[in-house]
Amino acid sequence: MNYAQIADAYEKIEATPKRLEMTDLLVELLKNTPVNLIGKVVYLTQGKLYPDFEGIEMGIAEKLAIKALARVSGSRESEIEEDLKKSGDIGETAQAFIAKKKQSTFFQKALTVQRVYELLDKMAKTSGSGAVDSKMALLSGLLSDASPKEAKYILRTVTGSLRLGIADMTVLDALAIAYGGGKETREFIERAYNISSDLGKVANIVAEKGLEGIKKYKVEVFEPIRPMLAERLASPEEILDKLGGKCVAEYKYDGERIQLHKKGNEVVLFSRRLEKISNQYPDAIELVKKCVNAEEAILEGECVAMDLETGEMRPFQELMHRRRKYGIEQAMVQYPVSLFMFDALFVDGEDLTREPYLVRRKALEQVIVKSDKIILAKNVKVGNVKQLEEFFEEAIEDGCEGLMCKAIGKESVYQAGARGWQWIKYKRDYKSEMTDTVDLVVVGAFHGRGKRAGAYGALLLATYNKEKDTFETVTKCGTGFTDKDLAIFPEMLQRHEIPRKHSRVQSTFEADVWFEPAVVLEILGAEITLSPIHLCAMDSIRKGSGLAIRFPRFTGKYRTDKAAEDATTSMEIVEMYRGQLKKIGES
Repeated sequence: MNYAQIADAYEKIEATPKRLEMTDLLVELLKNTPVNLIGKVVYLTQGKLYPDFEGIEMGIAEKLAIKALARVSGSRESEIEEDLKKSGDIGETAQAFIAKKKQSTFFQKALTVQRVYELLDKMAKTSGSGAVDSKMALLSGLLSDASPKEAKYILRTVTGSLRLGIADMTVLDALAIAYGGGKETREFIERAYNISSDLGKVANIVAEKGLEGIKKYKVEVFEPIRPMLAERLASPEEILDKLGGKCVAEYKYDGERIQLHKKGNEVVLFSRRLEKISNQYPDAIELVKKCVNAEEAILEGECVAMDLETGEMRPFQELMHRRRKYGIEQAMVQYPVSLFMFDALFVDGEDLTREPYLVRRKALEQVIVKSDKIILAKNVKVGNVKQLEEFFEEAIEDGCEGLMCKAIGKESVYQAGARGWQWIKYKRDYKSEMTDTVDLVVVGAFHGRGKRAGAYGALLLATYNKEKDTFETVTKCGTGFTDKDLAIFPEMLQRHEIPRKHSRVQSTFEADVWFEPAVVLEILGAEITLSPIHLCAMDSIRKGSGLAIRFPRFTGKYRTDKAAEDATTSMEIVEMYRGQLKKIGES
């Protein structure tokens, strides 16, 4: 299969803002792809070579891409840089310069998908002395044989800026239509993806073995399971009503959620975003080796910074000092951690994700060896409002954020990758003014004025609409930023900058700069109000109105542990608004 077929498909996909058309174009591409290449084509369409949890990136900086383009096109680097300033897109610039390159390449060979993938893979795995020169040679070789259109998508891919607007859910829809017999079979393919986090592998299986093969897919150690997410409600009464009058209330610790995988003496830790973070927590690895009494296990817990002198928990911000490549031993001393375990997903060959919560909790209790540093999350079974409120106050007193209230019926299975009503967050106060924070996605920015000239004056922020798989604007935030934040934002957001509004972003605003949904910030506002211009939960409360957060303020917390799809949902904002109205009515 020639890479030109992929480039043609990408061009068509990029040209449409309509998700259904994107899906149809992707289905056509997958059907025209040889079965042995399906996984590779899916990865490339995601802008990667492997699933995220492998942590393998192509690592080609824009400067190196410019050098390679200059070498192949015969143009000066300064000319390419000037064009790039105008286009804002390394792909568009590559297409233009390859189209007018001064010297044609003798014996130019058609690029195949296999060759492109293998050379990109070689680039990604090249390290050590001479790595830059080796990557330069490999990239130049690819560009020498590339057509202008192929060069456009190759350079976008290697620099991490493919930006087709295709989400994982769109790929799942396309796989279901192309190989599962129809969109209605997506649930089986999505289940396999949710317990493996590997879209390329899932694509290979459904293409080679069909729906029956995908139904047999099982949980495997070292393949992270996409985490189950919680809804939130405004009061203990609502929580108990939603959970059938009784539930297990569990401490919600202020730490980093981890998923630990153990096989023999090998242990790997994954973050909430399913990144490998084992190297940041070597002390936690040793705790797992000593205190998890199972040959094979996949468990979930919260990694919390501790004050060894007082035994008290430290805030999440202090734990983030552990997110570093160097100086880990010193950080271990300054910011020691404990593990508070709350779920068992797999133990010694048994897939527990289909088991009710109480069965999973019992399995967890059986594999954890008691220790002062690896502890079962404190919980209690409650059946009335008084019990729930008393336990909530106890959790706050002990330094927690609040409670996680969990269903205990037969239906309380682990819903991998889903946000549902089996788990409900109950934090400090959702009932009147907005005293709880929300996690919002940066989708745009507005240029600053006066003292902020040359920086971003405000950011356009959005919630995630899970049903529509879109991001809906909910507020503009320009408060709470330090001088350091204002300097960090352009650098942090630059790699996500796109020339126009992202296809998954719903906005009536015209931002000065648009971003693909990727960066999540913690925001605290004064209240939630009806809005004719923000599109969060449009028509949910009143026809023609969305919801907006008034007087937002950045708390200083960068939610690097959350993907855009893990941000506060539009429906959560609806529930917070309704809770706010109830409180006003009561007063």
